Amino acid sequence: MCGIVGYIGGQEACPILMSGLKRLEYRGYDSAGVAVIQKGSLEIRRCKGKLSALEWDLGQRPVSGVTGIGHTRWATHGKPSEENAHPHQVGDVAVVHNGIIENYAALKKELMAAGRVFSSETDTEVIAHLVDQGLKEGLDFEVALQQTLSRLQGTYAMVVINAARPDVLLAAKSASPLILGLGEDENLVASDVPAIIAHTRRVIVLDDFDYAVIARTSVQIKTRSGEPVSRPIREVQWTPAMAEKGGYKHFMLKEIFEQPRALADTLAGRVAVNAAEVRFENFGLTEERLRFFTSAAIVGCGTAYHAGLVGKYMLEGLARVPVSTDIASEFRYRDPILGPETLLILISQSGETADTLAALEEGRRRGCSVLSICNVMDSTITRKSDEVIYTRAGPEIGVASTKAFTCQILVLFLLTMLWAKARGTLSGAQLKSRFQAALHLPSLVEDMLKQADQVHAVARKFYKQPGFFFIGRGVNFPVALEGALKLKEISYIHAEGHPAGELKHGPIALIDDRMPVVVLAARNAMFEKVLSNLEEVAAREGKIIAMVNPGDEKEIKDKASDIIVVPQTLPELTPILLTIPLQLLAYHVAVLNGTDVDQPRNLAKSVTVE
Repeated sequence: MCGIVGYIGGQEACPILMSGLKRLEYRGYDSAGVAVIQKGSLEIRRCKGKLSALEWDLGQRPVSGVTGIGHTRWATHGKPSEENAHPHQVGDVAVVHNGIIENYAALKKELMAAGRVFSSETDTEVIAHLVDQGLKEGLDFEVALQQTLSRLQGTYAMVVINAARPDVLLAAKSASPLILGLGEDENLVASDVPAIIAHTRRVIVLDDFDYAVIARTSVQIKTRSGEPVSRPIREVQWTPAMAEKGGYKHFMLKEIFEQPRALADTLAGRVAVNAAEVRFENFGLTEERLRFFTSAAIVGCGTAYHAGLVGKYMLEGLARVPVSTDIASEFRYRDPILGPETLLILISQSGETADTLAALEEGRRRGCSVLSICNVMDSTITRKSDEVIYTRAGPEIGVASTKAFTCQILVLFLLTMLWAKARGTLSGAQLKSRFQAALHLPSLVEDMLKQADQVHAVARKFYKQPGFFFIGRGVNFPVALEGALKLKEISYIHAEGHPAGELKHGPIALIDDRMPVVVLAARNAMFEKVLSNLEEVAAREGKIIAMVNPGDEKEIKDKASDIIVVPQTLPELTPILLTIPLQLLAYHVAVLNGTDVDQPRNLAKSVTVE
């Protein structure tokens, strides 16, 4: 997830671009850059790091012009560096891009064979080369973009400028967000409203496969084939502060609702259904190498640890790999039994968690190969790991992790499929059916989010209660732990997660008619067992909030105070769907209690001390 801004008008472009990028920095902050057409040529400034570094560079080397583009980056292809920062220039063409070009490797190989030289590791640079190639062949600027779009597979929001055409910006969209801002004697384009709201409230939201020809006093929108189309003009009512959060009250709520897109990005280009293959980029763990490992050790902290517990159930149940799971702060102090035949899997959103880094060093001392699952490219943990799989969740601003957690589970699912194929524990047909279910997951999460109002109503009933229980069995038990963690960390209400079968071994003593108990009763092999545990809670007059699959409401309607229906999917993917209402429940309980949702007391986003 990156931030894009483009401007064409009568004012100096650079200050407007920088102002817009500052309002989009929440979308990415590992590098930034601008390109401005100055006296018939491109002037580009790029820097690694936050926008303050780019501001300093522009102070030393200012640029001047009325047409330009800007970008703040969240790395997906290529480490954070000046070379990989956008805009990317080839000849008179400069491009900024948000998304993932799935066939970039094949396109890059073709372009290099034709003698073209690349200066970055990014997928975006192929776009600049393809447009430049079209111009060199004598095509009009717009036609060169059309030809380029026809060759791209994947997701994109892009803005392209041409030093020879300072009178126009070209923009295109497929899946990644892009809007046009209609001003007076000026027009803008951006990935989100905050970047343009200081200049105009009149916006057009581009549809997928649209491209736009943006001039100072006009905007034309066309389909990929060049047919003109009309899109409605909307009047934005948000304040600038609201706009930064996309109209949501808090970053956490915004990030909960970003999960369909985050999950789709995590899957993009990684699943080949017909070939029954998982294809992680720059990944050295071949099937032969995976067969070498006889066990895995998964390590994480907090939410990442809970994702690891879900991974344990998947890896052991489907790939038949023995797995240990550890909280990172305990790992190195228990003298773990590890060696070269154990794959150490570290999970961290930030890639800077001190305890997880210490676990990495402990694994190294014991001869382990290290695989990290991380959300931040080129973070310390990723640099020190042998292999890395990125979650592609995009920046997470709220301290309480939401979209990173569900993307971590999805990556662990893909890793399980890869390992199961290597070990021969799943057939090609079984793999294909699971891949199809995974590809359908983002739309199921969208369906789940449509029940937000119902979850809000549940929160209103119980937000004054002093404690909550969350129970589940099997692969859903870690989700109970995560639901309890979310509630306690942002609402400051005591909450416990338990395996449902453990209630009778002590916790059930706390259940009475004042205790809300969230029961994760999605249908799987242990469904009947969970219903039995639900009966135990009902017998003590606990207030049951049940989460079930469609058709199972009748089983518990007389026992539950509230029922939330969760779409049916594979048992191993169900934890992702169950997580959504738990996140919403925690959020709404916290808001009703008046706590600081995005920055809860005593907590930090990245824990960099032991």
